[in-house]
Amino acid sequence: MFTGLVEEIGNVLSITKQGKSLKIKIGCNKVLINAKLGDSIATNGVCLTAVEIGGNYFCADAMPETFERSNLKRLKNGDKVNLEKSITLATPLGGHIVTGDVDCEGKILSKIINENAIIYDIEIDEKQMRYIVEKGRVTIDGASLTVVNFSDKSNSFKVSLIPHTQDSITLGTKSAGDIVNIETDIVGKYIERFMTKGEYKSEDSSKKRVVDMQFLADNGFM
Repeated sequence: MFTGLVEEIGNVLSITKQGKSLKIKIGCNKVLINAKLGDSIATNGVCLTAVEIGGNYFCADAMPETFERSNLKRLKNGDKVNLEKSITLATPLGGHIVTGDVDCEGKILSKIINENAIIYDIEIDEKQMRYIVEKGRVTIDGASLTVVNFSDKSNSFKVSLIPHTQDSITLGTKSAGDIVNIETDIVGKYIERFMTKGEYKSEDSSKKRVVDMQFLADNGFM
């Protein structure tokens, strides 16, 4: 589990592709403090397991599912990546709950300067748009950001970066046409699942009820 607060920007030292599998070596420092084999390190928002750790690097494997879902397959030697080590119960939750499981890739449609801010308009898969809400949270290449507004017509949403964020994450250097990793808010996914598929047994185990709008109203949630 992660917070979406990027700890450092690492660089790709090497990447080997075998079919739809990847072997990645990332140069870094901060996320290696107290790190051990088997630890999870979010790399551009993808939860990767460190299978080798050196003084200033770690190596990880990426399976076909990761290859299909994320922009890791697009990486080249020297590319910059956002890094965050998995949190503990003592870690302040400064961003939001991030799983490191990328939903889809997004495409930057535009990059607009607005005084001290940079506004990005990002297009994503239509089926992921239902999890995007105004002033809600979204993870872009592992960075927790706030949705400024969105358009279902264009299947896109906007985020705005202050100067500190521009310097702290890779998105600040990206432009229209670039591809980013998207993870939507996990809370919305669970709510949708409960509302559409959730059944529970009442005290009378012979009866079942669906968790729907009427159920929420009956139990004081609306």
